[in-house]
Amino acid sequence: MYKVIGTPQTRAFRVIWMLEELELPYELVPAPPRSEGVVAFNPSGKVPVLIDNGTPITDSTAILQYLADKHGQLTHPAGTLERARQDSLTQFLLDEYDAVLWTAARHTFVLPKELRVSGIKDTLRWEFQRSQEILKQRVGDGPFLMGEAMTVPDIILTHCLGWGLAAQFPIKECWLGNYWEIMRKRPAYQRAEAR
Repeated sequence: MYKVIGTPQTRAFRVIWMLEELELPYELVPAPPRSEGVVAFNPSGKVPVLIDNGTPITDSTAILQYLADKHGQLTHPAGTLERARQDSLTQFLLDEYDAVLWTAARHTFVLPKELRVSGIKDTLRWEFQRSQEILKQRVGDGPFLMGEAMTVPDIILTHCLGWGLAAQFPIKECWLGNYWEIMRKRPAYQRAEAR
């Protein structure tokens, strides 16, 4: 059984959701970032941490792709053009969505008060909106980002959209708002959210 260390209010939600999509058993060990139980496995103190057979794996994206590859679901096979496109989309989402939201969080509550720059959030909101326009040009025709099949980027984007709304980073593109609502209605998402 997998063990997930972290809280659902963090990027650990991505891993919990993935495990629910895969219908795999797991134990959730609620631990906040930078707590003793997290630092023991990840010196940066960041969550989530996935423990598989006693081995810790850190970084939500690495964990998601590991689980997808290991169980042959929610991903395209390594070495295919589809996987290259999937990985490219994953990197785009990490650069243009996750990084923007993480920078906003750092300047809201993570950094010491004297190092926070409140004005940076206006620039980050502009970047978040611009990324929505660019994403529209990169996605397929299917219900998911890669087309007919749900993949790792769908979990990352859906999480980032929810994170963005909570941080008052609005969804400006109508199609993206509809996508977010559809993804949130998935049974596995609902089970993860109930955790």
